[in-house]
Amino acid sequence: MPTAIAVTSADLVLPPPDPHTPTAHVLTPPDRQPLDAALAETQVLVEQHGYVVVLYQSSLPAPFVRRLHTVRSMLESDRIALLGTDLPPLATGVLVHQMRQLSTCGFSPGVLGATARLLAHYIHAGALLNSVARLDHVPVGLKEHAKSWMPGTQFGVLAAPASRLIRIGDGGTLPGPEFPTRLTYAACQLSPDWVTGTLAPQWRVTGTQEARLPADSPRWWGTGKLVEFAASIPDVSVLYQLVSSVRREECRWCGLELIGDRCVFCSSPVTPPENRSGPADVVSQGAPASGRPH
Repeated sequence: MPTAIAVTSADLVLPPPDPHTPTAHVLTPPDRQPLDAALAETQVLVEQHGYVVVLYQSSLPAPFVRRLHTVRSMLESDRIALLGTDLPPLATGVLVHQMRQLSTCGFSPGVLGATARLLAHYIHAGALLNSVARLDHVPVGLKEHAKSWMPGTQFGVLAAPASRLIRIGDGGTLPGPEFPTRLTYAACQLSPDWVTGTLAPQWRVTGTQEARLPADSPRWWGTGKLVEFAASIPDVSVLYQLVSSVRREECRWCGLELIGDRCVFCSSPVTPPENRSGPADVVSQGAPASGRPH
């Protein structure tokens, strides 16, 4: 069985493009499940798959994050990786989708888990918003904040891989990917015409696909009127080559094969860190999300 991919919301599980892509296991929030049931649920996943990679948003409510770490600690298992991401909700779902695809490609658990940080670097995530007055995840200047109160004003916002904000109609553009991507978008109370008719051609995407807006998106973007979008590499063979090109190491603590500077399962760092270049530098960005070595 491939390594299990688990998420904290059904909104992060996009429909698969084919019957061969496994789904992701949706963990139950702590307010709807007692601790003993959560322990049993996770233990079954570990027994069935050997290893479990849990992806969750950094903005996940604190009680849910504590529950994840409590379950991992009580099971005393280095077979569970907890990986937080700063990506917006729809982009997180796209990242989960890519990892689901790669889970059937024969990568070892340590390598598969580490692809979360690598692939996140190649996702261009943003939104079309009617207001940026309550946007906390992207820097907003006083001028843009004031214009949010003008009727009919819309903004194009890029949250990853870098922050950028433009006012629609002022002639500005959002920097896009320099490699082939497919654009996934989800609309709520705003027309997606600018995203599909202007942004998509500017970014030269290979295609577009509509998805359901994640329930957490309005809170993340600070408004209920938005069109969220994420451009990502759609070809699993390209993703496979990207991951395969990264230098691999053996974790000195748990012995798993890994890429990057730290094992995502036991959090042991790779030493020595010198003589690293190329794609491995991308994977090394960000702090570990799982616990310390036991």
